[in-house]
Amino acid sequence: MKKKKKQGYIASKLVKTRVVLRSPELAKHVPLTRELTRGHLSRMLERYGMVYVKPDTGSQGNGVLRVEKRARAYRYQSGVRAFDFPNFQAMFRSVSKLTRHRRYVVQKGIHVLKYQRRPFDFRVMIQKNSAGKWECTGTAGRLAHPRKAVTNGSQGGTIFPASVLIKPSAGAAAATRLLRHMNRLTRLSAVQLSRAFPSVKELGVDIAIDRRLKPWILEVNTRPDPCPFTKLPDKSMIRRIVACARAYGRRYSLRCNKARSTPVRGR
Repeated sequence: MKKKKKQGYIASKLVKTRVVLRSPELAKHVPLTRELTRGHLSRMLERYGMVYVKPDTGSQGNGVLRVEKRARAYRYQSGVRAFDFPNFQAMFRSVSKLTRHRRYVVQKGIHVLKYQRRPFDFRVMIQKNSAGKWECTGTAGRLAHPRKAVTNGSQGGTIFPASVLIKPSAGAAAATRLLRHMNRLTRLSAVQLSRAFPSVKELGVDIAIDRRLKPWILEVNTRPDPCPFTKLPDKSMIRRIVACARAYGRRYSLRCNKARSTPVRGR
């Protein structure tokens, strides 16, 4: 007997990406994503210089590699460790040893905005409310661990109010516009995914902002972890998220010990 799937849960990044790409507006905000092969990795490194290699069905930043082409040398970062190689062949052999037991994808690398010289991105939560309508219920900023390339709280990232991270780079007015744009992209993603998968009731959309202030949809999660929102000083978001989830029958475990809370500054 097959194990029953969680309601509305779609694991594959490639499957979700292909659905999102059906929207011309969303497609402009999705980095090129392909199944990891030798050819795809080589061509994308030649074109972009930096890519991310991710498990197709992974979560919480586990197994993610940042891969770079540097002049004629290559490097990839896994966790806090970086590995250098004199040529593509040597690098690919090493990557293959890490990825051979699972399906992986390779995604165009986005040079994202930084805060205190650390990259950051955002998790936007959207849920079906009690009226059955999609509602953006929270946005959390995720600042990477000082020695890591991924921002996930489970990988030692720090959770911030979104505006705190954006304002130093974009200014207050642009930050407001960007947050609205991210909400719009999230709503469009929810509509697009729910057309293909009607049982989807919630999404966590990961969005990064590049140096030109363009938002990019890095990933769409159909079983999002609410833990980042428990780390924010403003508890209204997590209360709203929990209330919406209760309406469609999901109960969260809020034992959230991995992500770091927003630092409290002294007066």
